[in-house]
Amino acid sequence: MRPGFDLLICDCDGVLIDSEVIACEVDAEMFTAAGFPLSVVEVRRRFVGMSQAGMRATLEREAGRRLPEDFDARLTARLAAAFEQELAALPDVRHAVLALGMPRCVASSSSPERLRHTLTRTGLYDLFAPHVFSAAQVERGKPAPDLFLYAAARLGVTPGRCLVVEDSVAGVTAARAAGMTVIGFTGGGHCDAGTPGRLREAGAHHIARSWRECQEILVPA
Repeated sequence: MRPGFDLLICDCDGVLIDSEVIACEVDAEMFTAAGFPLSVVEVRRRFVGMSQAGMRATLEREAGRRLPEDFDARLTARLAAAFEQELAALPDVRHAVLALGMPRCVASSSSPERLRHTLTRTGLYDLFAPHVFSAAQVERGKPAPDLFLYAAARLGVTPGRCLVVEDSVAGVTAARAAGMTVIGFTGGGHCDAGTPGRLREAGAHHIARSWRECQEILVPA
């Protein structure tokens, strides 16, 4: 049974793979060590869904100073090491995505290299390839709608016929600005009791705590 959409667009981190809980801890550790104090909670609340470049630019602007030139490389290496040890796919992703039976793609703030690495490591790259899109391919990242509109255009689907699964306020805001329907996903390890409310306030049409719930929303029994 097909839902009333022609394209499923999935964020990656925190939606397909349980990486945000790892990334938030590493970001807080690395930025704090570089003299830009951040707690894990602050990273979760302010920067989940934002690209690494966007996060860096925001913090540098607020502090009125620059991070070290090699900071991005060191942060990327630290994240890669943490992912090698801890990264896993969210439960039931493959089953639910296949059960929905429609074209699908990934639209993520992560770099193309990180997307290929993390999705391959968790056994999900083949589920979406070659339609894996990064904010590096558009002028503006989330919360701007550019990436979602780019993904829809690449697959030849009208924005109003796209369903987005997103875990961040930035992502939900971007999808709504693109004119798409959004499920706010709260199954990632970084989500807290306030996450559903924040995603609803940002404009999510539905809230799902797991991929099984996503499937139930779209294909009711």
